[in-house]
Amino acid sequence: MSHSPRALAHSLLQAADKAGAEAADAMTVSATSIAVDMRGGRLEQAERAESIDLGLRVFVGRRSAMVSASDTSERTIAEMAERAVAMAREAPEDPHAGLAAPGQLAQDWDVAALQLQDPSAEPSAAALQEDAAAAEAAALEVGGVSQVQSASAGYGAQDVYLAASNGFEGGYGRSSRGLSCVAIAGSGSGMERDYDGDSRVFQDDLRSAGDIGRSAGERALARLDARKPPTGAFPVLFDERISSSLIGHLLGAINGSAIARGASFLRDAMGEQILPETLSLIEDPHRPRVSGSRPFDAEGLATRRRAIVENGVLQGWTLDLATARKLGATPTGNAARGTSSGPSPSNWNIALTQGSASRGDLIRDMGTGLFVTSMIGATINPNTGDYSRGAAGLWIENGEITHAVNECTIAGNLRDMLRQLVPANDARPYLSRVVPSLLVPGMTLAGA
Repeated sequence: MSHSPRALAHSLLQAADKAGAEAADAMTVSATSIAVDMRGGRLEQAERAESIDLGLRVFVGRRSAMVSASDTSERTIAEMAERAVAMAREAPEDPHAGLAAPGQLAQDWDVAALQLQDPSAEPSAAALQEDAAAAEAAALEVGGVSQVQSASAGYGAQDVYLAASNGFEGGYGRSSRGLSCVAIAGSGSGMERDYDGDSRVFQDDLRSAGDIGRSAGERALARLDARKPPTGAFPVLFDERISSSLIGHLLGAINGSAIARGASFLRDAMGEQILPETLSLIEDPHRPRVSGSRPFDAEGLATRRRAIVENGVLQGWTLDLATARKLGATPTGNAARGTSSGPSPSNWNIALTQGSASRGDLIRDMGTGLFVTSMIGATINPNTGDYSRGAAGLWIENGEITHAVNECTIAGNLRDMLRQLVPANDARPYLSRVVPSLLVPGMTLAGA
């Protein structure tokens, strides 16, 4: 038997039909990964993995079941199908379950235009080790950096194929290359750490090891001698490294699964202003050389550019087939899945409108407040939007950075926070989530 992803997907569908399934879809993923970790100038760990994973979903009427395996033998494929059909017959009925209608399926996509896979040869373990070592050395050259917790380099490649009994089939390859460094500054109980890293589809786009290592060291150094901030109401500026988490909460609140359950603080906000009128939030799954791009979703529907928020006004939910059916809406081509799980709504590449001011301008104009560079923990009520997180960063006094801050909590309500956002112009355009530093003019800080 051929072990190509396409051939395996067809074998799964044939086995499902033979086992008595009325409809089915199959996903196969062939993957390779290499990872290297350096510490103290020595190789700490090196791993290489190769795998083929199979996923089969079957339908018997409105009942469905999902099975997965990593064995590609004919016997295993036949057993998968028989087990899946037997499970589906015992499953509860779901009136919203089922494959897409033929007229909903994606057609005539152009995978090459998305540039999802670097055509160059995979890097050797020695080349990855060299990059990680260079990042570690660059961090240690920063005065005040006492050690490097880890410097890691990695590579991954996947071939994905999806086929279904409704006539859909398609696949694509994807590659990734990453490099990161975690530096520690200071000594004893006064030690602080921070990181930097980069991940790209193409090797040639990756930032240099020296740049990543130096940045990690400088960031760790900036966190030394931290104090607790005062308690009160202050403006809070979210660094570009973490600001996408705020937009992530918005995306979670408009996810079809949350809306269908009624568990969202934006469940009644369709057509209402949820961001400042100068801001739009655009999803574009067709940006080349970006990790979140794809020609079709996990149910075979075409992906497309859409305005999630336009001029501050919420335009639509993020829907797969099942949640669209529950809500009486049109699916948006946002189904995601793995080989061991069924589809669920997920967002692809996101871009928030950038502002005209630099991050430095916002720091200067915010007066006295907190510039947040890292967060830990979270207490977020999805129904009300009440927000509370542990934070660390830099204190701003009279528009200037004065000292590092840690051990504080920032709190507010997401609906209010989102409506007040002031963006900088520092978003990195090559990320899947292009979100600049974001200023929230008023939040509650709990510190000293």
